Order: sequence, then C-alpha cells, then structure tokens
Amino acid sequence: MSLLLLLIACLLTCLGQVAQKYAVESWRGADSSWADKLRTPWLWVALCALGAGLLVWLLVLQRLDVGIAYPMLSLNFVIITLIARFVFREHIDRRHWFGVALVLGGVALLGQHA
Repeated sequence: MSLLLLLIACLLTCLGQVAQKYAVESWRGADSSWADKLRTPWLWVALCALGAGLLVWLLVLQRLDVGIAYPMLSLNFVIITLIARFVFREHIDRRHWFGVALVLGGVALLGQHA
C-alpha cells in the first residue's frame, strides 16, 4: 500500500509539473494580464494535482521512513524525462538517459527495503 501511495504521489506531482508547462506555454506570446493568466485551466489543473500530490505525500510519510520515501521521488525525473521526450518531443541525450537508468537502479534498490 505504501508503494502504491508513493507512485500516486509521483504521478500527481508529474501531472502538476506538466500542467505548469502547458499553462506557461499558453501564456507565451499572449499579451494578457495576471487576471487572465489566473483563469488558465492548465494552471488550475497544476494547482489541484500538486495539492493532491502533497496530501498523498503526507500519507506516504506516515507509512515510510523519509530516508526511503524521499529518494524514491526521484522517479519524477524518470517520468518527466519520458514525458519531455514523447509528449513535448524534446531531445534527450545519452548522458541524460544514463542518469535515468541510474535513478531506476537506485529506486529498485530502495524498493527492496520498503
């Protein structure tokens, strides 16, 4: 159950980060006021996802040691890298992929203790 909650916290956080990207992209080139920017749906998706992610994260911290839980949030780097590559069509170099592989290895090692 703890690992499932951790995965949900990661996914909500990633959703929030992607929604932030979409929000600022929608502002690009637009001469809009802050009031207009605050009405951007993607901004509200980001706020809701990040808020929900925070609440789930608090549940995770009740169940797992912070020394195990927090490093496992590095899964966010993996998920966001995949989204950057396949959704935003960003170039990811070999060194970055190697870092992703190292993160996955570390998460696998930590997951054995959780």
